[in-house]
Amino acid sequence: MPDHACPGCQTSRPLDFDFSMAFQPIYDVAAERVWGYEALVRGLAGEGAGAILSQVSPEQRYRFDQACRVKAINLASRLFADADDLHLSINFMPNAVYEPAACLRATLAAARKSQFPLNSIMFEFTEGEVVTDVAHLRNIIAEYRRVGFITALDDFGAGYAGLGLLADFQPDLIKIDMHLVRDVDTSRARQAILAALLHIARELDIAILAEGIETEAEFVALKAAGVKLFQGYWFAKPAFEALPALGPATLAALQTGQAA
Repeated sequence: MPDHACPGCQTSRPLDFDFSMAFQPIYDVAAERVWGYEALVRGLAGEGAGAILSQVSPEQRYRFDQACRVKAINLASRLFADADDLHLSINFMPNAVYEPAACLRATLAAARKSQFPLNSIMFEFTEGEVVTDVAHLRNIIAEYRRVGFITALDDFGAGYAGLGLLADFQPDLIKIDMHLVRDVDTSRARQAILAALLHIARELDIAILAEGIETEAEFVALKAAGVKLFQGYWFAKPAFEALPALGPATLAALQTGQAA
């Protein structure tokens, strides 16, 4: 496909900074194992995502989005063991994608070079980013699914569009925002909202992942409600260019059934 099919290839400014990735596990309670890892942007000295994102100018959004994908795949291909059957979750910016197929060339090339399975890659787009063209986002998701990627809506319940965005298209997975997760074990309102979201997800055949789990009580409440995938500090904090092990207390609770 010629370069002119994707304006970002020609007009985007090169990055004038470098960055790397940290990885945080996603736990599958049904399979009783780590399902995969989310790649999170970090500075070369471990600076948080905010410090890096603040350096990205509007003219660099395309290059940064592309570089994040390649960096995440290259690192994960070295860190993941071939037999582990792990998924890699990558955040992307819908408004930085000009033409879905053209803008996937670097991603597909990186996956081919490292022999990373396409169906093990999940792309997360955040509800917090204003979607200016719903039809365009629908086309992106359709193309990603055609290629074999998993699609996910991140931070659900914390952004601009909420259920309206979900009505326009359905990703494979929804990540429930940590604001709805926090203290869910004691909040009747959060429990009611979660029950409604789980019902909607079942009707639409969408998987649910609860992110931001910080306590065993939150995990127990969400597991009892029917959530199968989990992410948060209670399991493990992100590790810079490494795959962190689950915390000792978490492992003990999971293995002894105290969190069942």
